[in-house]
Amino acid sequence: MVETRTLIDHEEIRDWAAARMGVPAFGDPPTSEDVDPELLILFGQVAYEDEDYGADRPISEAPELVDWDDWFKLFDKHSLALVVAKEEPGRIDQFHELIRR
Repeated sequence: MVETRTLIDHEEIRDWAAARMGVPAFGDPPTSEDVDPELLILFGQVAYEDEDYGADRPISEAPELVDWDDWFKLFDKHSLALVVAKEEPGRIDQFHELIRR
């Protein structure tokens, strides 16, 4: 089992994502304007393939890259926290999940 730590500080989250080349994104747009989009952090090449998914994946499923300010508005609105793997020397783990505080 992976040991974890919980992050709520915006700068800590940005630093954690930056160390892994992660960028903030929204998932598929909601079907209703009353529902917020899903929060994502994308890593590596996936983060730069925003609209280049090929025939296997329709464009409508492409995540929307957003700036951190927009991402954190929803993060705070829904009182979320980011659970990540504890740092280990020589290892950079991308494990993460969003939970309610």
